[in-house]
Amino acid sequence: MNIEQRVSELVEEKIADRADLFLVDVKMHSNGKLIVLVDGDTGVGIADCVAISRHVGYHLEEENVIEHAYNLEVSSPGVDTPLKQQRQYEKNKGRNVSVKLIAGEKREGLLLQVSEEGITIEEKVKEKGKKAVLIESFIPFGEIMETKVLISFK
Repeated sequence: MNIEQRVSELVEEKIADRADLFLVDVKMHSNGKLIVLVDGDTGVGIADCVAISRHVGYHLEEENVIEHAYNLEVSSPGVDTPLKQQRQYEKNKGRNVSVKLIAGEKREGLLLQVSEEGITIEEKVKEKGKKAVLIESFIPFGEIMETKVLISFK
């Protein structure tokens, strides 16, 4: 079992009684930085991150999973972190998103719906010489390379 798998198991074990929290990602970098991203339906608090960090750190040390120096960082995904899980998409319904497609196209719009198959966004489409109109577009998850939430400072 690799480090990332074991850390994922430990995080899932710690948050098993918390239906509102979910694991987003675990990455072990070659420089020894171990990053754990956890999110929640209504956000994740510092106390949750601390509890998860202590649980994971304790078990990694006890089990001697990592044989070299490492730095464990548990946090929520930042605003520039792409959405990875369907549950993150659900959490961000009603917000503007930027979607990069595998084909290279970039689309932006309001995230309206999320299904098992993909997402529906409301985007402005402007045709030559005409006024921009709002249309709903379905984008299958298989065509999405990356989705980020757009932050508005208005």
